Amino acid sequence: MCRVEQEESIVVSPLSGIRVVEATNWMAAPSAGAILADMGADVVKVEPPTGDVVRGMIRPPKVEGPAAEIDYSFTVDNRGKKSIAIAFDEPGGAAVMRRLVSGADVFLCNLLPQRQLRYGLDPETLFAETPRLVHATLTGYGLHGPDADRPGFDVTTFFGRGAVTDSMSEPGSAAPGPRPAQGDHTTGLALVASILAALRLVDQTGEGQVVDVSLLATATWTMASDLAAVLIDGRQPTKRDRRHVITPLANRFRSSDDRWMIFNMPEPRWWPKFCIATHQEALLDDPRFETPRDRFQNMPELIDLIDETFAAKTLAEWGVILDAAGLIWGPASTMVELANDPQAAAIGLFPEIEHAEGSFRTVASPIGVRGADIAPRGLAPGIGEHTVEVLESLGYTSAEIDALATSGSVWLPTSEET
Repeated sequence: MCRVEQEESIVVSPLSGIRVVEATNWMAAPSAGAILADMGADVVKVEPPTGDVVRGMIRPPKVEGPAAEIDYSFTVDNRGKKSIAIAFDEPGGAAVMRRLVSGADVFLCNLLPQRQLRYGLDPETLFAETPRLVHATLTGYGLHGPDADRPGFDVTTFFGRGAVTDSMSEPGSAAPGPRPAQGDHTTGLALVASILAALRLVDQTGEGQVVDVSLLATATWTMASDLAAVLIDGRQPTKRDRRHVITPLANRFRSSDDRWMIFNMPEPRWWPKFCIATHQEALLDDPRFETPRDRFQNMPELIDLIDETFAAKTLAEWGVILDAAGLIWGPASTMVELANDPQAAAIGLFPEIEHAEGSFRTVASPIGVRGADIAPRGLAPGIGEHTVEVLESLGYTSAEIDALATSGSVWLPTSEET
């Protein structure tokens, strides 16, 4: 084998050797830690003795046997990590935490600024001990301003205050309710990118870096196309229901089996092709719909006619027709359909995690680097599963660990719990 072939066969974990201490809960910040672990970082998750509040919160799958005990949803955001249980408010807890961080490359948290100061986990305090540290905080509203210490969730901050929900609602309709962690996982990606940039800056400057990522900032970026115009003229974008859209080719249509198809094709090039493919040639000769302006001015009548056409066949029947014509469309898939989508499988969106009872599929992060070892590295840990192991790696003796446990500063799981 030639040298080039040998080099191409080497699989490298991008963050091998990077040590991350994560004091987080819920989903946004932990999701970033999971991606860092997927990329090979050594991630230690710090939890209170009661555990991350999300443990057991999301619907468990309906399975039987020992595998039913696995917290599958929690594993998505906490896979491949070690867990140490520390009580910050007990004597010695914060000191253990700072000692843990002193050996880290990245401190990842979602503690509000006032709590960071209370426990001595703010950037200035930690930089004094670890000057090359990346101090990464995820909050609802950012580290500065009047709402810096205001709690925020993706539903209230990303979707609500970030104008995402309002932009998605049709006139007169109730605000749509997002599914769990949609804004969290989007923000987690921004956090990962920021941490990687900060690590590069540490290499370049030798100085510690502060990462400040918020749900509000990420929501603003997702809305940037609309906001770019609003920032100039101050006008609220017009809300339109599906019978009053600008173009019929950026719309949704329902099949005879009550399934929705979503189209997005620019006018006017696709209009004749769309009409011919869907056997609506009569629309091409109708003076009400001759030009894009005509179609816009007569949109309700046009949508009613197209609705009648699509209501005549099933989604599967339309799929064959639309694909044969090369139209740009997609089904409004259910989650079950997505989980069994052959294209999703072909690009590795559902890798398997091995465990004592076998294996199960989970959701891959969207980070893709050809040839790199980026993959889930095991289950999420139990609460404090690695407390003793981590403390011993910091130089604590057995007697010191017992004393910390007795004082309530750390929590040691029983042998049954590990």
